[in-house]
Amino acid sequence: MIDIRLDIDTIIIWILVGLLAGALASRVAMGRDLGLFGDIIAGVIGAFLGGVLAGLLHIKVSFAGHPIITEIIVAFIGAVLLLFVLRLLGFGRGK
Repeated sequence: MIDIRLDIDTIIIWILVGLLAGALASRVAMGRDLGLFGDIIAGVIGAFLGGVLAGLLHIKVSFAGHPIITEIIVAFIGAVLLLFVLRLLGFGRGK
Protein backbone atom coordinates (compact mmCIF):
# COMPACT_ATOMS: atom_id res chain seq x y z
CA MET A 1 0.00 0.00 0.00
CA ILE A 2 1.24 3.47 -0.90
CA ASP A 3 1.24 6.11 1.82
CA ILE A 4 0.60 9.53 0.29
CA ARG A 5 0.24 12.60 2.49
CA LEU A 6 -1.92 15.37 1.09
CA ASP A 7 -1.09 18.31 3.26
CA ILE A 8 -0.40 21.82 1.99
CA ASP A 9 3.39 21.34 2.08
CA THR A 10 3.20 18.27 -0.18
CA ILE A 11 0.93 20.02 -2.66
CA ILE A 12 3.23 23.05 -2.83
CA ILE A 13 6.23 20.76 -3.44
CA TRP A 14 4.32 18.98 -6.25
CA ILE A 15 3.48 22.33 -7.87
CA LEU A 16 7.07 23.61 -7.63
CA VAL A 17 8.57 20.36 -8.93
CA GLY A 18 5.94 20.31 -11.68
CA LEU A 19 6.68 23.89 -12.67
CA LEU A 20 10.42 23.33 -12.91
CA ALA A 21 10.17 19.95 -14.65
CA GLY A 22 7.42 21.14 -16.99
CA ALA A 23 9.29 24.29 -17.96
CA LEU A 24 12.45 22.33 -18.75
CA ALA A 25 10.58 19.56 -20.57
CA SER A 26 8.47 21.93 -22.67
CA ARG A 27 11.66 23.64 -23.88
CA VAL A 28 13.21 20.28 -24.80
CA ALA A 29 10.17 18.58 -26.32
CA MET A 30 8.29 21.53 -27.83
CA GLY A 31 10.99 24.15 -28.36
CA ARG A 32 8.99 26.73 -26.40
CA ASP A 33 7.26 27.05 -23.05
CA LEU A 34 3.60 26.22 -22.48
CA GLY A 35 2.89 29.10 -20.13
CA LEU A 36 2.86 28.93 -16.36
CA PHE A 37 -0.27 26.80 -16.04
CA GLY A 38 0.70 24.51 -18.94
CA ASP A 39 4.19 23.95 -17.51
CA ILE A 40 2.78 23.05 -14.09
CA ILE A 41 0.24 20.63 -15.58
CA ALA A 42 2.84 19.00 -17.87
CA GLY A 43 5.30 18.68 -14.98
CA VAL A 44 2.83 17.24 -12.47
CA ILE A 45 1.40 14.75 -14.98
CA GLY A 46 4.95 14.00 -16.11
CA ALA A 47 6.02 13.36 -12.52
CA PHE A 48 3.16 10.90 -12.13
CA LEU A 49 3.95 9.25 -15.48
CA GLY A 50 7.67 9.07 -14.71
CA GLY A 51 7.03 7.57 -11.27
CA VAL A 52 4.60 4.98 -12.63
CA LEU A 53 6.92 3.97 -15.48
CA ALA A 54 9.91 3.74 -13.15
CA GLY A 55 7.88 1.51 -10.82
CA LEU A 56 6.55 -0.70 -13.62
CA LEU A 57 9.99 -1.13 -15.16
CA HIS A 58 11.64 -1.60 -11.73
CA ILE A 59 13.99 1.32 -12.32
CA LYS A 60 15.47 2.84 -9.18
CA VAL A 61 16.53 6.45 -9.72
CA SER A 62 18.75 8.03 -7.10
CA PHE A 63 21.10 10.98 -7.24
CA ALA A 64 23.44 12.35 -4.61
CA GLY A 65 22.18 15.42 -2.84
CA HIS A 66 18.71 16.41 -1.78
CA PRO A 67 15.92 13.90 -2.62
CA ILE A 68 13.96 16.60 -4.45
CA ILE A 69 16.65 16.57 -7.18
CA THR A 70 15.71 12.96 -7.93
CA GLU A 71 12.02 13.90 -8.02
CA ILE A 72 12.70 16.74 -10.45
CA ILE A 73 14.70 14.46 -12.76
CA VAL A 74 12.00 11.75 -12.76
CA ALA A 75 9.33 14.40 -13.35
CA PHE A 76 11.40 15.91 -16.17
CA ILE A 77 11.81 12.53 -17.90
CA GLY A 78 8.10 11.78 -17.55
CA ALA A 79 7.12 15.23 -18.81
CA VAL A 80 9.44 14.96 -21.82
CA LEU A 81 7.91 11.58 -22.71
CA LEU A 82 4.41 13.01 -22.29
CA LEU A 83 5.14 16.04 -24.47
CA PHE A 84 6.84 13.96 -27.17
CA VAL A 85 3.76 11.71 -27.36
CA LEU A 86 1.46 14.74 -27.51
CA ARG A 87 3.62 16.26 -30.22
CA LEU A 88 3.49 13.02 -32.24
CA LEU A 89 -0.31 13.12 -31.95
CA GLY A 90 -0.36 16.64 -33.42
CA PHE A 91 -0.77 18.75 -30.30
CA GLY A 92 1.44 21.79 -29.90
CA ARG A 93 1.60 22.69 -33.56
CA GLY A 94 0.38 25.92 -34.95
CA LYS A 95 0.75 29.58 -34.05
